[in-house]
Amino acid sequence: MKIHLDADKCQGHGRCYTLAPELFESDDLGNAVVRVEGELNGDQLKAANLAAGNCPEFAIVIGV
Repeated sequence: MKIHLDADKCQGHGRCYTLAPELFESDDLGNAVVRVEGELNGDQLKAANLAAGNCPEFAIVIGV
């Protein structure tokens, strides 16, 4: 599983990088940036799902 971020949907609420700082960070405008590429391990997948579930814009999708 991989993280897919729709940067056009991101409004910079910061929940993803607050909940999963090992996976996300903010850019200069406060919008999310994915810090990892490729397949997620078990702990990363749990954190990614938590971030995706808390994104008010549904900008994060976890999939293949």
